[in-house]
Amino acid sequence: MAATLTATETQLMTGADILVKSLVDHGVEVVFAYPGGASMPMHQALTRYSDKIRTILPRHEQGGAFAAQGYARSTGKPGICFATSGPGATNLVTAIADAKLDSIPMICITGQVPTPVIGTDAFQETPIVEVCRPITKHHFLVTDVKDLARVMKEAFFIATTGRPGPVLIDMPKNVQNQVCVPNWDAPMNLPGYSGKTPQARPEQIKQIVAAIKLAKRPVIYAGGGVIAAEAAEELRTFIKKTGIPVAMTVMGLGAYPNEGPLSLDMLGMHGSVYSNWAVRDSDLLLAFGVRFDDRVTGKLETFAKHAKIVHIDIDPSELNKNKPAHIPVCSDVKYALTEINKTVEAPAEIGPWVKLCQDWKKAQPFKFDQNCKGILQQHAIAELSRLTQDRKAYITVGVGQHQMWAAQFYKFKHPRTWLSSSGLGTMGFGLPAAMGVQAAHPEALVVDIDGDGSYQMNIQEMATCYCEKLPVKVLLLDNQHLGMVVQWEDRFHESNRAHTYLGPIDHEHASGKRAWNDNGFMAETDRYPDFTMIAKGYGWGAANVSKKEDLTAAIQEMIDYPGPYVLNVQVPYQEHVLPMIPAGKSVDDIITE
Repeated sequence: MAATLTATETQLMTGADILVKSLVDHGVEVVFAYPGGASMPMHQALTRYSDKIRTILPRHEQGGAFAAQGYARSTGKPGICFATSGPGATNLVTAIADAKLDSIPMICITGQVPTPVIGTDAFQETPIVEVCRPITKHHFLVTDVKDLARVMKEAFFIATTGRPGPVLIDMPKNVQNQVCVPNWDAPMNLPGYSGKTPQARPEQIKQIVAAIKLAKRPVIYAGGGVIAAEAAEELRTFIKKTGIPVAMTVMGLGAYPNEGPLSLDMLGMHGSVYSNWAVRDSDLLLAFGVRFDDRVTGKLETFAKHAKIVHIDIDPSELNKNKPAHIPVCSDVKYALTEINKTVEAPAEIGPWVKLCQDWKKAQPFKFDQNCKGILQQHAIAELSRLTQDRKAYITVGVGQHQMWAAQFYKFKHPRTWLSSSGLGTMGFGLPAAMGVQAAHPEALVVDIDGDGSYQMNIQEMATCYCEKLPVKVLLLDNQHLGMVVQWEDRFHESNRAHTYLGPIDHEHASGKRAWNDNGFMAETDRYPDFTMIAKGYGWGAANVSKKEDLTAAIQEMIDYPGPYVLNVQVPYQEHVLPMIPAGKSVDDIITE
């Protein structure tokens, strides 16, 4: 086929061209794709539509899938990634599971061995549909090219309607090369799935409004469903009309400004003392777009045990799954809040409760040692937040202590500006996710706040950022350890170190580690690896900072740098993320010191 398709040639098309043209017709502008033997026809087709779709070559399939997530999480549009069969496809699995748990719309397209040899253990064959069956919203193995136009239409519909999620399309190589006249108008065939948006019934709205009117100690518990439903403005209107304080999950950050007058910040295991106390003492819990995750509830039977619970969620399977609700409502959150806002009024006796919550907030803030001679992780994040408050910055994170500190100390104002692997907790998420955000928002400031352990899991995507001119910034909090596991070792295992030190083993010291000074800081020359040298090898700008007085200027230099940049911030490993509610415990067991 010629490099440029003519009107005549588009009448009879290969499967690969049908697939790519379907992407164009669905408004796709960027895909993240790593080629291989079983996916080459699709990549050839991508070159024929290069004026319509930007194809970004990641350096690992997992990196490409997390970049697709970054694109999706920051825009609300489905993220698209490609991989070849076998190991290429299995390298997508973690990112697919991650998208499923966090309800991220994503379409993953994999090459597959030709249909005649499926099931024969052919070279680079993996039954990826079977592997991914429990972790996708839906999946397709396309065996007839005539079905492809319909399958593509169905994939986009499923990924983006109802509760969003990942869809897998497995494309055998011979189907990619087969030709047919595509039926673009073929009706979808989705028995049992209407895709209709559920809506709260009028009587349910009246019940909720009545419950709010009678409440004396109400609290909003807002989650990622508010973000997914594009309902942040409706939530803010609701808060303004009712005066009810709001606590957010790690997925819900940005739904209401952290510095808003009624913000209780994040709740849960590493949430604020005041948000957890407010939920504990509430008489009405308004749960919007949440799933009562164990990291929020702790001991289920003690969570909000005095409260009447209103639970609004688009997914009926979440209602009464973990915590029974007094008023369970299967509805799009945006629709429900819009209807509630038409008649809702502030509870008559809410004043003393709001004051109590605000007093708790003043008495128990997120805090760190301001007198530390070196740079603490919390200080670095708070300073980044201060320096970027006058612009709409996008923040991604890896997983671990730095993730929780970012959730605590960065002040978010807007939805879709905070990207965190929350349900699956996947290390290595931060850099490729930032890459996807930057591709979606070329002019925006995108910062990956990462830890040295998490960062190295997808460090190869530095090459992608440089080659694709994606000026991602990385605030790397380098403590030479797997910090969150160290914290659990300290709290629950008598500080016995079980393979959590990331530096070279020094057999001359009993600890097996190089020397640290009394403040928990390692000499700069002893740190491993040299992240600035690595960054420069990839063509990035880079610098180390270890002195507190140099931090502000170093962060500003990172922000102002015209290309990708790593600021390696040398921090101690003894810091703990506090507050902390131990797993399976209640708010009364909260650790604050």
